Amino acid sequence: MSFFRKKRFRIILAVIAVVFALYWLLVNLLVSAALVPSFMRRLESFERITKKSYAEQVYTADLTSNSSVIWNLTNSWVRLAEKEKCEIVSEDGFSLKGMLFPADGAAPDASDANASTASDAIASTDPDATASTAPDADSGSGSGQTGSGNGQTLSGSKWAVLLHGYTGSKEAMYPIAFWYHRQGYHVLVPDLRCQGESDGDFIGMGWTDRRDVMQWINEVILARDPDAQVVLHGLSMGASCAVMVAGDPDAPACIRAVIADSAFTDAYSMFRYKIGDWFHLPAFPIVDSAVVALKLRGGYNLRDASALNAIRSCDVPVLLIHGSRDRFIPSSMAYDLRRAAGPDCDCDVMLVEGAGHTQAYEKDPTGYFERVRDLLDRTTN
Repeated sequence: MSFFRKKRFRIILAVIAVVFALYWLLVNLLVSAALVPSFMRRLESFERITKKSYAEQVYTADLTSNSSVIWNLTNSWVRLAEKEKCEIVSEDGFSLKGMLFPADGAAPDASDANASTASDAIASTDPDATASTAPDADSGSGSGQTGSGNGQTLSGSKWAVLLHGYTGSKEAMYPIAFWYHRQGYHVLVPDLRCQGESDGDFIGMGWTDRRDVMQWINEVILARDPDAQVVLHGLSMGASCAVMVAGDPDAPACIRAVIADSAFTDAYSMFRYKIGDWFHLPAFPIVDSAVVALKLRGGYNLRDASALNAIRSCDVPVLLIHGSRDRFIPSSMAYDLRRAAGPDCDCDVMLVEGAGHTQAYEKDPTGYFERVRDLLDRTTN
């Protein structure tokens, strides 16, 4: 009898071990399917998440019209504007790529025969302040130099660092880059690690990216312009990253303001909110297990990727912008962030009615950029 009990016990242990191994495999597949772009593409999770994200956006006549005008202007500007490819090597050895648009670089005339409220807002500047010639779109800047801080020396002090969202790339930030460029800013637009042209192992959800952004500021901006005044402007994950940078104790003192458009409070809460929609899995215990797996494999804790914690120690003004119809990151998170802001952080929320995720500048370009300009006028010279 004892022999059979021991055998049954061993079988039960073996079944438990197999179930645990399969569960752990599932958790690791989930981590890769959500945070490793190359694996995401093989599993088609990248396409699934992208399709769901597009399906959750708002499609109205004004948004469609404004978006078309904005992107037509932006594409013309990017094609003709002077620009320089930049590269740094992260602290953990990854090659990170970005694009720099010097403030005094060549740019096309922003006037347009079919100009609308959208084009007026994004291209508001002196229409005569254009150059007669501009380099080819693929030629980079006139100097043709790349690298960490070894390009042309720039001055003028006002800089904008623009940070894209989850599974995005620097190109998604070009409409906002266009607007900053027309305001006289040098504009640096990096590809965050593991996205766009940048190398990496795992998407950093803003946490590992915060160190990279500080490195971009130190090695590219301050190396060229020691008197730089830097504004951080991010969308979605990039918005949360901007807050994490500003709230970090090692943040460069040159940061003057943060514009966080569609920020999440923390990556853990965001994944708990979306995992059922993306992968049809329960948030508990999957996300908590994924936190452990990511810590072991990627070296960082998903719970640390928290704009909510960072904003408590942020000492620069923060403008939180959110669409009222955002189904990717709920607008309630913007108000959670504002309530958490520390006493030294002048924090405000702009809720854009009728806008979906990161659609605020397309829904109300005039109101959007007026609020941004007001913050810049108060924080940069």
